[in-house]
Amino acid sequence: MEIPAGFRFFPTEEELVSFYLRNQLDGRRQEMHSVIPVLNIYDVEPWDLPQLAGERCRRDTEQWFYFTPRQEREARGGRANRTTASGYWKATGSPSYVYSSDDRVIGMKKTMVFYKGKAPSGKKTKWKMNEYRAIEAVPNPAAVTTTPMLRHEFSLCRIYVVSGSFRAFDRRPLEPVSQATQLHENRTATFLERTSMMEVTSSSSTSHTGGDHSDQPEANEDDIWEMVNDLEEPPLGWEQMNWTGV
Repeated sequence: MEIPAGFRFFPTEEELVSFYLRNQLDGRRQEMHSVIPVLNIYDVEPWDLPQLAGERCRRDTEQWFYFTPRQEREARGGRANRTTASGYWKATGSPSYVYSSDDRVIGMKKTMVFYKGKAPSGKKTKWKMNEYRAIEAVPNPAAVTTTPMLRHEFSLCRIYVVSGSFRAFDRRPLEPVSQATQLHENRTATFLERTSMMEVTSSSSTSHTGGDHSDQPEANEDDIWEMVNDLEEPPLGWEQMNWTGV
């Protein structure tokens, strides 16, 4: 099918996690792959990824999306290998929650930057990534409640290039922060305080042009699991979205 002029794939983070990632994890709606293909992005240099985007999104010049399967070493309890032939992806900052429109925690988001060269002395580039993972509420019969579980089978990765102007993703209207959302953010304060002592800051860290500046340290998997385990049950769950197509 020919894509009409002006077509853009313009999802919210809630749609990415609640609809696209959840359906991928459940093995449903294979037609989504024409928009978000399955690809091990760590086998490809970031500047080559746009050519491998979904066929309906290859005209996009601002952002590209991929379902990335869990690596074998992760399944065995190891750390993911985020190294390519010319460089490596490095996590920056602290992971954050993804919320549904009714203020439930549905996923986690981690931001990464691509460096050319070998770690730890690589040179920062303008290529960035948001990695999304789903959090699912699993029934716990013993406690007559549910337990939050971080799904690892697939992650959803958004690749983009840092620029001096607002991208389409950033131009989306800002939604007002509800009181419930503020309560969720307060529950993460303890985690953020633990990592704040490790953060490396500088006056240039607010640059929007991708210039060189120090990155915040990567949170390890234990910190991420602790964030999931600290969740309270009422906010957990999946947004029931009545979509009829991609």
